[in-house]
Amino acid sequence: MVMELDKATRAEAIASIRRYSEANFSEPLAELGAGLLLNFILEEIGPAIYNRAIADAQTRMQQRAADLTGELYAEEFPYWRKVAAGQKKRR
Repeated sequence: MVMELDKATRAEAIASIRRYSEANFSEPLAELGAGLLLNFILEEIGPAIYNRAIADAQTRMQQRAADLTGELYAEEFPYWRKVAAGQKKRR
């Protein structure tokens, strides 16, 4: 799976790579070089990050699904308990 970024995100990513290069290396990275590096990262490393994110999301969803009762439980016939509790407060 090749990861693709929209035009604005790609431009921001390239600018960030260039800024990082200027701050950490002796020679600045031109826009073409930063774009090629971004392509490499997206193709080579991107799927590993994506797969991890999917696995994390799947784990979270399974945890939520396992506790559906806790997540979605609605108390049944609560009216009279509330009335009784209200009467105790008035006494």
